[in-house]
Amino acid sequence: MSNFKLPPLNIPKLKVPKFSLWKNKIFVILILIFISSFFGFLAGAISVSILYSEIKDITKKLSIEFPQPKVIEKDSTEVSSYLPQTVQEKAVISVVKTVSPAVVSIIVTKDLPIIEEFFISPFEDFPFEFKIPQYRQKGTQKKEIGGGTGFIVSEDGLVLTNRHVVLVEGADYTILTNDGRKLPATVLARDPSQDLAIIKIESKENFPIVTLGNSDNLEIGQTVIAIGNALGEFRNTVSVGVISGLGRTVTASGGGLVETLTDIIQTDAAINRGNSGGPLLNLKGKVIGVNTALALGAENIGFAIPINKAKKDIEQVKTLGKIVYPFLGVRYVIITDEIQRENNLPVNYGAWIIRGGSAGDAAIFPGSAAEKIGLKEGDIILEFNGEKITTENNLAKIIMKYNPGDEISLKILRDSKEMIFQVTLGEKSG
Repeated sequence: MSNFKLPPLNIPKLKVPKFSLWKNKIFVILILIFISSFFGFLAGAISVSILYSEIKDITKKLSIEFPQPKVIEKDSTEVSSYLPQTVQEKAVISVVKTVSPAVVSIIVTKDLPIIEEFFISPFEDFPFEFKIPQYRQKGTQKKEIGGGTGFIVSEDGLVLTNRHVVLVEGADYTILTNDGRKLPATVLARDPSQDLAIIKIESKENFPIVTLGNSDNLEIGQTVIAIGNALGEFRNTVSVGVISGLGRTVTASGGGLVETLTDIIQTDAAINRGNSGGPLLNLKGKVIGVNTALALGAENIGFAIPINKAKKDIEQVKTLGKIVYPFLGVRYVIITDEIQRENNLPVNYGAWIIRGGSAGDAAIFPGSAAEKIGLKEGDIILEFNGEKITTENNLAKIIMKYNPGDEISLKILRDSKEMIFQVTLGEKSG
């Protein structure tokens, strides 16, 4: 056996505090109160739970329901919706949402020849290979050649746009709606006197339409909204500006058309290529103009045809299926102080009958009403049916009040003598 011994354990003695008898009794009483309170609460909770369960079973048998707490959830749209900061901003947003479904893009396509390049050897006996290029047509391919904007003016799909947008003969026209659908369209009529046209969507469905306003009571500074297919790429692009001028006269070109537009609206709302034919709107969402031209080399100078000029076109297409205008048959310029001085004319107002710049632009149209009554180049029309012709009240504006077949009187100045002619207006159709 080994002689190893474990060392003795040195265990300290614990000292227990001494309590007096009355202090020990108080401590015990407190412990008893705590224990009784805890178990009392536990028993009460169990009793309430059992009681609630029994009451629930009874009310279920009696078809009585306990009211459930209502959980209020926040509407996600309410959180994410933008709140307009001004009354005008609210109006613009409302107009765009309301009108955009009736604004369409117009796509112009046409079958174009596919040209193929090939090579031939003109000298077969030449010691070196020598080839020259030649070209030949190899079928046709439908390509997009233009586009613009329009807006729906009747539920059956009549669309008002610019004449220069749909001027290409033999082309196919497709309507691209706001929701992305492509529908074929047919040109019904082109206005012979102004840059307007009406096409028809080939569909039997009912379409959303715009509301036409009144362009006779516009004010410079009035807020306007333009919507259009900007650059032929960005559908329903919105721009906002003001009416910056009224009664303007400009010469515009586009789509192979050169035309002098009179009594039109000037606006600083951005009008870009592709916006042609789109609506110009007021803050009530009513169309007051048809966007038609922009000033090159300028900052935000665009032009729109007053909508009142288009209302007659719309009604004629609905009733006659075409657009017709009264036609006198003269080429002219409106006399101003400057034109009077430069040409030594006897008066500073009226329509001076004069040929155009090209050889075929005669002053009097062959077979016209003007030719039938004997009007001549150099005559000055002073009055049209009693209305004085001025720059503000020009001949084109006055004649639009009449219809083909109306008989009117003309006051003519010829060789410093005033003459009266009676004429029956002819018809010019688009």
